[in-house]
Amino acid sequence: MGAALPLGEAAPVDGRMPDGVRVHPNVDFGVYLHVPFCSVRCGYCDFNTYTADELRGARRDQYADTLIDEIGLARGVLEAAGGLRAAQTVFFGGGTPTLLPPEDLARMLDAVRDNFGIADDAEITVEANPDTVTERVAGSLAAAGITRVSIGMQSSVPHVLEALDRTHSPENIATAVAAVKAQGLDVSLDLIYGAPGESLDDWRQSLDTALSHDPDHLSAYALIIEDGTKLARQIRRGERPAPDDDLQADMYELADEVLESAGYSWYEVSNWARKESQRSRHNLAYWRGTDWWGFGPGAHSHLDGLRWWNVKHPAAYAARLADGSSPAAGREQPDADARYLERVLLQSRIREGLPVADLSPSGRLGVASLIADQLIEADTAIKGRIVLTRRGRLLADAVVRSLTE
Repeated sequence: MGAALPLGEAAPVDGRMPDGVRVHPNVDFGVYLHVPFCSVRCGYCDFNTYTADELRGARRDQYADTLIDEIGLARGVLEAAGGLRAAQTVFFGGGTPTLLPPEDLARMLDAVRDNFGIADDAEITVEANPDTVTERVAGSLAAAGITRVSIGMQSSVPHVLEALDRTHSPENIATAVAAVKAQGLDVSLDLIYGAPGESLDDWRQSLDTALSHDPDHLSAYALIIEDGTKLARQIRRGERPAPDDDLQADMYELADEVLESAGYSWYEVSNWARKESQRSRHNLAYWRGTDWWGFGPGAHSHLDGLRWWNVKHPAAYAARLADGSSPAAGREQPDADARYLERVLLQSRIREGLPVADLSPSGRLGVASLIADQLIEADTAIKGRIVLTRRGRLLADAVVRSLTE
């Protein structure tokens, strides 16, 4: 059911912003809509999600109405903080958003449109498990205004899917992709590498299978073992092997080589796209530090340097909104040092890079050694931007330490 919420100061019942936090019309605004429902819990998952027997009073069939209430509350908060902006991106994440009826997703999207507006060229994404995407569902998503579907493929190898507790078969992936493409929507495939028992040949098979579906975008994430998950317990008991760091590095290098050869370019450490227009604009907004409001239990938001997060459980979330109260559990305003560290951490991970001029004097002193160690591109650094090499992407944390210590 997700990691613990961060510490912070209490958020006010009405959700109002602190003095000095303002809406800036020239800063892009994104909307994240969290749907916290899953049919089963994957053994590696640490997200704030709930199966049917974990809801404890919360009702899936009332969820859209509850989230729409939060959207209405947000409108008043933003108006008081300086005004409204049309959403440039909308992202339905989870959980499994497509466990809800498409009509509920459409109503949630309509509420965003009615309260904030949605830009004419907005990117509107829905995450989906392959076994929830039918021709009817894809058609309904397209009719609602969805432009992009991110399908949780994870692997095409049955024993790897089993190790991850994924319920779909490899055949479901082809069916889901075909249904989405038939509606003219962009397709992204999400992959995970480094699962227990997965070999380099298994990983190559998954990459080749993903490419055979001709997606517009791919994400590939190294498996991380999170405390409290089923997989963490299995590894602790010796039932499954822990991920091998060296093998995961080899898998990343293989992914970058294979995807680059197929015409995909990396634009963030774990993300590749065929065209610049097919990059995930919503996720890039997080890396660039623009504004977004996250709706739903456990969702996080950011506005003008203020960060806040909602209560985690769907029942607590619904109870707050039923009382007319903000569901925000806490918030914080990071100081200058924390903002600097975050800016270096996030912007150094994207292909457009981090301006050298944004570094502290001590950070600029570290640039030469990063070039010598082939962790950043030499020509780009000389022109004033920090861009990671492939080796640097594998050692991104070390690059950040060098630039911030």
